[in-house]
Amino acid sequence: MTQDTLFQQLKHPNPNLRDRAMWEIVDTRDETTIPKLMGILADEDVVYRRAAVKTLGAIGADTAPLVVESLLNSDNVTIRGSCAKALAQIAVNYREEPFPVEGLEGLKKSLHDPNPVVHIASVMALGEVGPPAFDILVEALNTTDNVALAVAIANALASIGDDRAKAVLTELVNDESVDIYVKETATSALSRLELIMKNQPK
Repeated sequence: MTQDTLFQQLKHPNPNLRDRAMWEIVDTRDETTIPKLMGILADEDVVYRRAAVKTLGAIGADTAPLVVESLLNSDNVTIRGSCAKALAQIAVNYREEPFPVEGLEGLKKSLHDPNPVVHIASVMALGEVGPPAFDILVEALNTTDNVALAVAIANALASIGDDRAKAVLTELVNDESVDIYVKETATSALSRLELIMKNQPK
């Protein structure tokens, strides 16, 4: 199948066909593939857009420079949100590999994006990155006055699943000055984290 046909398949209503096309694009990609996928990130067609995000994530670290560039500089909020999600997909697909440094740097900045779609997607991406993103999340948590962002960070910390996250969440639960909504989130995140840690292979 040609690249063009494969790209058309990314719009297909059948998720299995979309996935097959995605992995074929990954296997047969050339220097035009990543820019072409980036061009879909503003598409009106949500299925197509999500498939492009997944495909960028499936390609992995090579996409990070262009993705981060758009994450930080695009005027289009849909593109910025999609870029954060593409970075999350890189983390999901390549758990065994170090997450690209420019990806971490980009997400650190996009945590402060004025648009909630973007900063919440950035938090979720950092949650997927896991331990290497810990300091970035905690710094943002300690400096933001955005309750929705703080809530998202508390949840992301729980998914990182380590003692450092437990300490930060415990502190939030016990801090009288913390917004009640953040405190409640931290409380449920902490019990979720304790479950995760209990079930981790020793």
